[in-house]
Order: sequence, then C-alpha cells, then structure tokens
Amino acid sequence: MTTSLRQLASRLLLTASATALAAGFSATPAHADITIGQTAGHTGQVAASVGEATRGAKLYFDIVNAGGGVNGQKINLVSLDDKFDPKIAVTNAKQLIDQGVISLFLNRGTPHTQAIMPLLTEHKVPLVGPSTGAMVLHKPVHPWLFNVRATYQREAERAIEHLSLIGMERIAIVQVDDSFGDDAVQGAMAGLAKTNKKPVAHEKYDRTKPDFGPIVPKLMEKQPQAVMFIGSGTAVVQGMKAVRAAGSNAQLVTLSNNASAGFIKDLGDIAYGVIVSQVFPYERSIAKPIIKEAAEAAQKAGVELTPTVVEGYVSAKVLVEGLKRAGKQPTRQSLRDALENMSHFDVGG
Repeated sequence: MTTSLRQLASRLLLTASATALAAGFSATPAHADITIGQTAGHTGQVAASVGEATRGAKLYFDIVNAGGGVNGQKINLVSLDDKFDPKIAVTNAKQLIDQGVISLFLNRGTPHTQAIMPLLTEHKVPLVGPSTGAMVLHKPVHPWLFNVRATYQREAERAIEHLSLIGMERIAIVQVDDSFGDDAVQGAMAGLAKTNKKPVAHEKYDRTKPDFGPIVPKLMEKQPQAVMFIGSGTAVVQGMKAVRAAGSNAQLVTLSNNASAGFIKDLGDIAYGVIVSQVFPYERSIAKPIIKEAAEAAQKAGVELTPTVVEGYVSAKVLVEGLKRAGKQPTRQSLRDALENMSHFDVGG
C-alpha cells in the first residue's frame, strides 16, 4: 500500500519490562543510540495484547539493528508499565520525555492517549502508532501525533454490518464507560442505523472496576442474538464468560483491540465462535508482503504471529521509515517533519 502517513490509518480496512533509563539525555538526542519511549499496560487488563504488540515492534527493531541500525545508530526501545492507568501513563510519558526519548511510541488506550496529548505539544515530541483507533486522535489532526491503525468507529460500524449480513436482528451493546467506549459506540450506532436497527440493550461498565453482575440479567431479558463488547482485555473476557454462564448462545463480538492470542487464551472454552474484528491484514495472508515479512521474522525469533504482533511490527516499520527520512542526526522536530511529509511509502499491506 503506497500512501501518505496521514492517509495510512484511514485506509486500513476491517477484514472479518520496564527497563531502566540512562540519565543525562539531551532534549533532542545526538548519541550513538536512538531511544524510543513506550508507556503501556504491561500488567493489568491489557497486558496480553500490549506484550504481543511490543514483541512485534521489537521484531522489526531487531532486524534494523542487526543491519546496522538507522544511519549507524541502533534503536533502543524503553518500555514503562502504566498498568492501563491514564494517570500513570502521563507520569511515565513525562519521565521518558524528560530523559530525552526522540519519540513516544505504541502506547495503549484512548483516555491514556488523550491524557498524554498535551505533553506532545508542550515538549514538541512525536507520538507514533498509538494502539487505539479513537476518532478524537484523528480529527482534528494533531501535529505531533501519527496514527497507524484505522478508527474504531469505522471498525464497529463494519462489524455491525457484518452481523446484519449474517442474519442478526437483535443486537445488544456492552461498552466500557470511558472515552474509548463512547467513541467506538458511535460507529456501532451508525451501523445499526444503516441496517434500520436499534440496540435491544445498551449497557456500560466501569473500566477500573468492571462488574457484569447487574448487566447480564438486563441483557438476558432482551434475548439478544448478538452481543457486541466494546472494551479491553480481561474485562471483556469476564463479560463474555458471564453471558455464557447465564445460558445465552448469542454471537459474541469485540473489536480489534482484543485481537491477541492472550485474549483468546483467556476466553478458554468459550472462545469458539467469538468474532474479533481486525484492521490489519490477516496474519495468515502470506500473499501480502508485510505478512510474509513479519511471519518470517516471527518464525526466526520463535514468536507467534498474531494480529496484535502484526500491529506492533507495522507501527515499528512506519517509525523507522520516519527516522530514515529525518536526517543523519534525527531530532524530534526532524522526525515530526519527516512523518508529516512521508509519501510514497509502501508498508506491504
């Protein structure tokens, strides 16, 4: 796929360790390594998918470093655990910025990204490949934020259209009560409207203290044929298990933020038949150059290739391309300019 970076995320379509930081970095590093900073939930609700995305990114960084790095400079990814807490994410991001990372990269969560965004402008530091598809991160365009994945709204809309196509008329929605849930549900509602439907039930749960006890009986009263869960990680697993425990055979659906092997493993014996939408190319479609490339790298490293590993790999590839175009001694500003003006870049998808 050849396109500009600003167009890249919008054209991806739906298809079905913390480490210690060395002190004394300058505001725009000019040392032997290029240091990238990540804050994400390496423990907690989204640990499985964060781990897979990070492994995918490291696969690509390792390939680049083995080939001599970028203009002779090796890439060093420093990851901090924010436990999927927006407040910790801000603290971590500030720490990484203060210690001189050239860019933030592959953080996780919509409210988390929103909380970090003021720091990007204040310190003039790019954020590349946030693992969230919230519309607020796409419109209006933020000059220091560069998305790689498509929007949740379009993804949720397409998922609802798919449910309608396979004959599902009674569709319920369960969403997390935060900015991610409120964003993605707009797409689900758009999909329902396009197919002349309304949700038979629409329930919300607390992100920090998910409790499906009061929610599931309300769902069961409406006898849905399908239940779409808009949420993350172990909370969605809990909700889906609660629906099955209540005796429902409804089609269970969730979005691509849960497209990880860890999520499926956590579902256990209820995993069969669950629909998890995707916005990156299917990881077994080796006819696509990016999948063939990632699959070969994963096999050599002994890493299982999953949709989330692919996301990390592609995000790293975009970042590295920006670094290559940012000059022999890249700075935050030159990286931002390179990403902003990136065109004719084929990620192989």
